[in-house]
Amino acid sequence: AKFTKKETLKVQKKNYRQEKKRATKQLFSALKDPSVVITADWLKIRGTLKSWTKLWCVLKPGVLLIYKTPKIGQWVGTILLHSCELIERPSKKDGFCFKLFHPLDQSIWAVKGPKGENVGSITQPLPSSYLIFRAASESDGRCWLDALELALRCSSLFRLSASKQGKDGEMNCSTDAAHAGFNNLLHTSTISDQDLNDSALENHHHLENDAFSDKSERDNVEESENETHENSRKTNESESDQSEIHGEVSPGRKGTTYIEQIYEEFGETGESSQTETVSEENKSLMWILLKQLRPGMDLSRVVLPTFILEPRSFLNKLSDYYYHADLLSQAVLEEDPYSRMKQVLRWYLSGFYKKPKGIKKPYNPILGETFRCCWFHPQTNSHTFYIAEQVSHHPPVSAFHVSNRKDGFCITGSILARSKFYGNSLSALLDGKAKLMFLNRGEDYIITMPYAHCKGILYGTMTMELGGKVTIDCEKTNHRAELEFKLKPFFGGSTSINQISGKIKSGEEVLANLDGHWDGEVHINELKSGNTEMFWNPTSEVRRQRLKRHIVLFEEQTDFESERLWQHVTSAINKGDQHKATQEKFVLEEEQRNATRERKENGTEWKPLLFQHDTVTNEWRYKYEDLRPWDPLNDIAQFEKNGILQTMERHLSTRMSNHKMTCINNQVTRHKVKSLFWGGSSESFLLDSRCWFLLCIFLTCQLFINYVLK
Repeated sequence: AKFTKKETLKVQKKNYRQEKKRATKQLFSALKDPSVVITADWLKIRGTLKSWTKLWCVLKPGVLLIYKTPKIGQWVGTILLHSCELIERPSKKDGFCFKLFHPLDQSIWAVKGPKGENVGSITQPLPSSYLIFRAASESDGRCWLDALELALRCSSLFRLSASKQGKDGEMNCSTDAAHAGFNNLLHTSTISDQDLNDSALENHHHLENDAFSDKSERDNVEESENETHENSRKTNESESDQSEIHGEVSPGRKGTTYIEQIYEEFGETGESSQTETVSEENKSLMWILLKQLRPGMDLSRVVLPTFILEPRSFLNKLSDYYYHADLLSQAVLEEDPYSRMKQVLRWYLSGFYKKPKGIKKPYNPILGETFRCCWFHPQTNSHTFYIAEQVSHHPPVSAFHVSNRKDGFCITGSILARSKFYGNSLSALLDGKAKLMFLNRGEDYIITMPYAHCKGILYGTMTMELGGKVTIDCEKTNHRAELEFKLKPFFGGSTSINQISGKIKSGEEVLANLDGHWDGEVHINELKSGNTEMFWNPTSEVRRQRLKRHIVLFEEQTDFESERLWQHVTSAINKGDQHKATQEKFVLEEEQRNATRERKENGTEWKPLLFQHDTVTNEWRYKYEDLRPWDPLNDIAQFEKNGILQTMERHLSTRMSNHKMTCINNQVTRHKVKSLFWGGSSESFLLDSRCWFLLCIFLTCQLFINYVLK
């Protein structure tokens, strides 16, 4: 008897575990399945705070899933509808408000997300027992009330039908079969997978900078863990920007996956990060190399030892100028041309204070090498995209294109990097220019670059400085900024390193003088007012405000993208294995030589992938550049795929018709469900009568207006 009882208990436990797994699997499949969606749209949400946050809400039977963006992945929270009451809420402002709440003031939130997430996207906690929602219009709000009422009433029937199917022993039944009961209950087609992808970007609105929040009351430890999770999350740039105007996006729009770059190396401020004492072993290597050279020689064809290499490509290093691209977003908005020039100059100076540790030189890019990254602007909810390609190897030319059409600026240009050897010193010359374009104003700013000067190669302490005269010239407004980067004088002290001076002119008139240090404080003296004030200072607070750079997910990088191409060299340098780094670097250089030899033998000409040479202007231009001013009525978001920048656009007429059909379907569905519950044919008749009455009034008003206008 004991043995039988024990076996029976074992079977019961096994069935218990299987039933538990089945229920969990069934629930998760329902949450993930895009076909089981009643409606999905943007809603403004708030709790005790008065500020509203726009979040993407997906309504399913029994649950309301809340995300940050239509790209399902950034889960915020899940509301369990079976414990909620729904009520319309009066509001003074435009739109339509309603409230979901627990009558006994208990939590309405699920503990886990649709994919088993433990923590949602947290910034501030929302109340646990209720939420207030606002739709854009009364018609949208009524649609949501209908949909929520449907979800509340259908959730129990859906669970019953799903349970019956599960009891038939179909443990691995398909998702379609599991939801057949719900689909039959609706008697109408639900949103398909493709429809969800296409309609996920309908009804777009700007994501405001109000406080988002998690919904369960978690402690500070969980919030800090979630912040770490947020820093390493994947972001899909193609669907990150939202717009105030509703619209529909063409299908098949999916951009490159970017991830936030967590670690960023900074050298020390001042002279210490620009000096380095070379070990005797490394100095002997340098001596063997340099004694073969002659003063005045170009070092572009010389293979340098790896111990002086910064573990990143020159294409990557050129992107350092855009960590403060939000200054350009502000410059576009300045009404005065002098104020715009000052803001452009401030942005220009912001690209210099980031320095590597010691005297380091980035990798010489391989022919055809590319690099992509972007920065998110939280103030304007936009992205600045950076795309670069090595378009020539001898001479070494790097072309780049930077675009943020939503904020109204683009930058394009190319740099020819040359090095000159002078005995105990050498200079890295950056020939070329960049063109900054303000799209809404039709202004072009032509920008040049300083050169880098390194001395103490054979004897003394190695020191790197910036030198030369640079200009920022806007022909349309006739404003010009001139800066001089000064090398340290022979008898100068520590304060005389990294000095700059300059002026801002309108035609021949000097409007202001500038002086300071390019890695520190810069002051401006306004000549008209005589006032001197701080113009730029990269304080610790300014560094914290740097935009977050996102790089392409490693799995989506091509073989010729910088990070993947140089991965073994970078790994060896970071481990301090200079022998391994030299070997890996030699492999890449040998492959490049072989490819050049094959092209020469076959008589084929290499062509860049993303840039083309303009023989008239002798400039390299991005093949897919879009210099149209941003159209908020038609443009939704800018995104990048395979190095090609594109813009999502909406079609208002299509969207409006789809929105009306959604409301009609919700109304029809609601009344069909009511008929199932109460057999309510009389109510349907009354509703139809009311619709006919309203239609008659509308037609009468239309006829009256036509008569008056005639």
